[in-house]
Order: sequence, then C-alpha cells, then structure tokens
Amino acid sequence: MKAHFLLADSAQAISGKLYLLGGGWRIIGPAPTPMAVAGIIEVPWEEANRKHKVRFELVDEDGHAVMVPTPTGDRPVEVIAEFEVGRPPGTKAGAPFNVPVAMNLGALPLAPDRRFVWRASINGETKEAWRLPFSTRPTTG
Repeated sequence: MKAHFLLADSAQAISGKLYLLGGGWRIIGPAPTPMAVAGIIEVPWEEANRKHKVRFELVDEDGHAVMVPTPTGDRPVEVIAEFEVGRPPGTKAGAPFNVPVAMNLGALPLAPDRRFVWRASINGETKEAWRLPFSTRPTTG
C-alpha cells in the first residue's frame, strides 16, 4: 500500500476528501498544543473489500514510546483503527482507492526542546516515508 501523511493543526475526513487546517508543520510548542495526523492511504484494487489496520505511535528521539497519564496509569500515545474500502459499481478493474485519514489529538504534554516521531504502520508494515518527525520549541527564560 501507498500512503502519504503529514502533521496539521486539525483535520477532517468527509465524504472521501481530506480537509486540513495548518498542515505541514514540523515544530510546535513549547506549551501543549493540539495536533492532527492526516493523510491519504492508497488501497490497491486487490486489497479492496478487506479489513486493514492502521496504527500510529508517538515515540521520542530515542525511539521510546511517549507515555501520558491516564486514570489507569501511564499509557503510550498510540491510535489504532481499522478501515475497509469497497469497489463501487462500475469501477474500472485495477483502479486504486483513496482512504483519507484524519486523527485529531488534544494538547499532549510533550517535553520542550525535544524531537518526536509519529510512526505509522499499515497491516504491520511500516516505511520510512510514513514517519513524521517534529520538534518542540525550547522554553524561553
């Protein structure tokens, strides 16, 4: 599968289209800031009419999972979703299908002056192009 992801202030996936606000940044903060991971997954003809799993995980510059406090204890920041795209009647054989992705997150308590990476995988497969590195600004004294 092919996929193209980017960071945005917010995103929506509506009726097969992707809507972005403030897309394409690589630096935020230092205060906790809402963000979105957005993009398009291109599903090949032969992968249509099947369930697929997409996973996004946030790691720090050392590759460790970013943990956030929850009522049940600290948990890694990750989002897992399933999707399936069908073949509409009349579609030419071999045509790929686009699946828009819009994952909005609240303001995460990320440490200032650090590097982070959103790592995406589809059906357990990951690619370098699916990594979204970003930094948080240092605090000013």
